[in-house]
Amino acid sequence: MPTTAPQTTDELYQALQDNDRRPYGRTRTVTAEELVDAAEQFAEPVPLVHALLELQEAYTYGSEPRKSPVVFARLLTLFDEQPDIFDDRLRHMLFWRFKWVSNALRALPEIPLASLRQWLTEMRDRYEKAGLGLHPYYGQAYQLAAHVGEDTALAYELWAGRSRTRLSDCEACEICERALYHLTAGDDERALRAWEPVLAGKESCQEEPARSLSYALLPLLRTGRTDRARELHLAGYRGCRRNPSMSGEVGRHLEFCALTGNEARGLELLAENRNLFDEVDSPLDQLDFLTGVEVLLQRVGSLGHGELPAAGYAGRTWTVAGLRAEVRDRADDLAARFDARNGTAAHTSRRRARLDRAPLLDTLELTLRTRSLDDVTPASPVAATAVRPDAAVPDSLPELILRARTSDEQGHPDAQACWARLRTLVAARDYTHPDDPAVGPLARLRADLLADEANRAGERDRFADAAALHEEAAALYEDAGAPGDAALARACVLLATAEIPTEGADGPEAKAAALTAAHASLVRMHEETPGLTPHQEARLLRLRATALALRLQTTGSEEHVAPVFAEADRLRAFATRHDLAGQISGAQLLRATTYAISGDLPTAVTETDALLERLKAHGPAWHLPRTLGLRGRLQLVLQEPQAAYTDLAEGLRLAADWPGDTVDPTRLHTDLAEACLRLGRPDEALRHLTRSAELDLRRGSRTDAYCTYSNAAQLSLDLGRVEDCIALLDSLLAEPDVAAGELDDRLVAQLRLTRARALHAGEDLKAATAEFVALAAESAGWDDDPGSHAMIAAETAVLLAESGDFGRAREAADQALAAHARAPRYEHLSNSLRELARLQAQQQGPDGLPDALAVLADAGRVADEARAAGYEAHGRSLDTALAYEHGRVNAYAGAYEDALAALEQALALLGEPGREDDDRAGEWAECVRLAGAVEGLYLERPAPARTRLDAAIARLTALGHTEETEPLTSLAARLRDEE
Repeated sequence: MPTTAPQTTDELYQALQDNDRRPYGRTRTVTAEELVDAAEQFAEPVPLVHALLELQEAYTYGSEPRKSPVVFARLLTLFDEQPDIFDDRLRHMLFWRFKWVSNALRALPEIPLASLRQWLTEMRDRYEKAGLGLHPYYGQAYQLAAHVGEDTALAYELWAGRSRTRLSDCEACEICERALYHLTAGDDERALRAWEPVLAGKESCQEEPARSLSYALLPLLRTGRTDRARELHLAGYRGCRRNPSMSGEVGRHLEFCALTGNEARGLELLAENRNLFDEVDSPLDQLDFLTGVEVLLQRVGSLGHGELPAAGYAGRTWTVAGLRAEVRDRADDLAARFDARNGTAAHTSRRRARLDRAPLLDTLELTLRTRSLDDVTPASPVAATAVRPDAAVPDSLPELILRARTSDEQGHPDAQACWARLRTLVAARDYTHPDDPAVGPLARLRADLLADEANRAGERDRFADAAALHEEAAALYEDAGAPGDAALARACVLLATAEIPTEGADGPEAKAAALTAAHASLVRMHEETPGLTPHQEARLLRLRATALALRLQTTGSEEHVAPVFAEADRLRAFATRHDLAGQISGAQLLRATTYAISGDLPTAVTETDALLERLKAHGPAWHLPRTLGLRGRLQLVLQEPQAAYTDLAEGLRLAADWPGDTVDPTRLHTDLAEACLRLGRPDEALRHLTRSAELDLRRGSRTDAYCTYSNAAQLSLDLGRVEDCIALLDSLLAEPDVAAGELDDRLVAQLRLTRARALHAGEDLKAATAEFVALAAESAGWDDDPGSHAMIAAETAVLLAESGDFGRAREAADQALAAHARAPRYEHLSNSLRELARLQAQQQGPDGLPDALAVLADAGRVADEARAAGYEAHGRSLDTALAYEHGRVNAYAGAYEDALAALEQALALLGEPGREDDDRAGEWAECVRLAGAVEGLYLERPAPARTRLDAAIARLTALGHTEETEPLTSLAARLRDEE
């Protein structure tokens, strides 16, 4: 919005141009209104015409149909009074916008039908008087007939059978109208055939293809084209999200979600578009949007989730059921108003048809993050423990308590179900503890429940909580007369306390020291505690071994290896004497991991193989998935991805038989993703990554989940699945903890950066540039990470250059150079600077050459610094790339002699390729081709150019690089033809 009113017409035109770059919405509309006020101060009428045209456009695409006809009336009066001020372009725009007014009047039920017809007569008379063809008039007449619900056959033929004119709607819009005619007649196949040029991206305009995509979704499903429907949903939704003038399209995407088993995604998209409840001023668009919203809410309610929160009108909190009632009343009223105006029941009937549609598919995986309504249901105050569906929980309370303790001693997963049931029973106000000596007092049961809670806290790395809970359990065990259990709880306190993270650079050393001290204390406790049962003594031995194993993981020191083996062997011998299968397995697993950490991978595999054989013969079966997971990871390190995949897939299959707290499936999914990538199966890898991330989210490990999702987003972008990547990141960035700033800001920035790159790959340059500019501004404050700011600012400079904003591009490049001086990013910065120079020369020609060369000079200094630092680029050398770019930049600017000299320097730096240098052969051939084109075509020296090309062709052919010769052969032939 301008801070001061334009004082000259030049300032006014610049302000109008600046406003035209803004997205449609209140800011653009208010600015356009102010610019009309400013234009009225000038004596010249032409600036006012331009300002009024901008204001009408803002009203039209800002969904304010009541105001658009008023502005047009002023334009029409100016045209009638001073037709000479309208040049051909302004006259064309004026007559084009008769259609805008027709659309606006149709959208307002308070405008009588007679007035709509009168306006069409006015349009026809004006077109005839101006000598213009009537195809646009008949198009509007057909659209009115379709809106009212009349028999449209004649109106359609009168429009569709006529030749198009310069004032006809664009091809994409007319294709959509023709397709909708066939769709209304029930002919899905014919509608889709008509739509194909738009769906394929061959025709587009301001609102296309987003409008057509939204209408085509259900016909695609009905004709079995589910993959195409999924693809177009992702692309089409991004084209209309949050846009008030496309609220109807958003409503159809919500309806699509409701009819494909994606109700949770529908609620997510509804939340993202909550602005549309209050920003859409068009009654017709409101009706379209609200009907789509109601289809979704009706479906969610029918599935028993009417009490879920839903995003709705501002000013109150909504549930699905409450919002549906409000939406239904408003939409019914709108439909009735349109039908009363039109004298038909068309809008009520169309609305009822949408609401009566049955789901077309039970499930259709729309995004990489597939969630059900259960997944978005707010968690209960106490998270339930996952249990096996077939876990048998005794009805008898004494039997239940004894079963829980026995299962816990064995490490059996069914203990979780028993403890969960007991936790519920004990919390009840009418709980009565059994008077049974075998069960013991209530204090002991409460201690058991605290110990179970402490163990689960430790598994989630909440070590301080775990220590406090174990300490409380120990005191209750003492009160209950269970000294062995009390000792075991205090042993757990020692280990949990040692694992509490220590801040600062000496963190690893402090942790290692704490674990050493904890081990010594555990040994003393073991020696000084009499009367331990075999189960309790084995648990203590396991804790001793675990303390030393954690110390080895922390330090990686060779001197810490032998003590782990000693404790593991002590545990294995004791467990073998007492036939404790779970502890025998634990000891062998500890030995295998210790060999792996110490670098002896073959022995680690041998130990794991032996453990697997024992587990298959003697159990416990629930240790199999974890052991297979370990062997799979070892195979990955040993570069055996197929063997790793086999083990990990089997581990994941077996893990499904047990609760998630018994076997961590997230790690299995992550490792399987790596195996799939090494086997060249990236799509399968993507599925495992997203599954792992969603499981982490459900367990509350949100940072781990977002990190994994970030990797999945990058992989989907690498695979060219741009819309999948954007949809995934949009979903993540809308999560409450992200929106509230509770997640690590660097992780959020990484998600946004990947999204910005995906938007760029998806050719949404405007949105990508806006995100990069924002990230560059934020990362400028990362004093601890100037290297990341250098990379972000460099990419920002390239996007600004693509948009033609070279002033801001230069500023961003300077920021990147300043950050690079603190934390060098040689190759990334060099690549960006060269691209910036190329874009400036390509877009500005000779006028842009001085600035382009200045940018290349900066790239040259970066290359000099890299050479001095001994940096080796991952691709071609920075010097070679720089010489080649000098050639391109000078060629774009018409400095052909300088271009040829630079390309010859690049060829010298590259050197002739060898027989195995496929990549270098391609680079060398392209450099020869460009040099040949500059020399032969632009410098008009075809003979030496042909000599250069022929020599290169012969060289490449002799080396077997025949594919690389094709562009050279084509250029040589062209030079011969032109000679």
